[in-house]
Amino acid sequence: MTDQIRLKDSPEWDYLLRDFYEFYRRLPAGGSVKIRSHQRMVRERISRVLKSNAEVRAGASVDKPVTAHLQRALDNGRQERHGAFIRAIEAVRQHLVWQYGYEKVPRGLERKYAYAELAGPTGPVMTDEVILGLVLFAPGCTYPAHSHDGISESYICLSGAVSENDQGVYAPGSLIFNPPGQLHRITVADHNPSLLCYAWVGDQEKLANQKMVFTRAPK
Repeated sequence: MTDQIRLKDSPEWDYLLRDFYEFYRRLPAGGSVKIRSHQRMVRERISRVLKSNAEVRAGASVDKPVTAHLQRALDNGRQERHGAFIRAIEAVRQHLVWQYGYEKVPRGLERKYAYAELAGPTGPVMTDEVILGLVLFAPGCTYPAHSHDGISESYICLSGAVSENDQGVYAPGSLIFNPPGQLHRITVADHNPSLLCYAWVGDQEKLANQKMVFTRAPK
């Protein structure tokens, strides 16, 4: 039986979570009480993970077709103000497990989308407090409408540009907030991939058993 590896034994993961915390501390809320409350909740959850010295189970990376665009996305993100956060991602890149999260993926999307969990019930940083991760979109991707039951979600654009529900364009450094149950659809610019980080907060049972399903948007 091997000893458990903890955050304090894995500085690259510890730094990444601390940088995540700082992102949610420094980003403006645009005067929104709901977004400010969500940011505070994400920070509180990350703080608990750090204080608990959570277990780390970092294995070998698993790629998907879209990860052919990852280097371009990282290179573009390194030029932004959050370049240090990009470098923290690069430090754990060899452990990122890219996946789809859906039992049935629409035709064509399997080549244009994948996500990698950084902290959460399935690790690599093991916790039931919060889910933190990355999502990568290829140029021209349309990520179909979907929602999350009992989960408050936020994205931070790290590189590229995306639009949500055709109601705004989010460039690097922008935050997108989706309250529980809100239907949202994402489109991506045509000439560059887009890399986003995300945070999910909710009851521990919801985080552990979240099932993601695409939904037809109302006409």
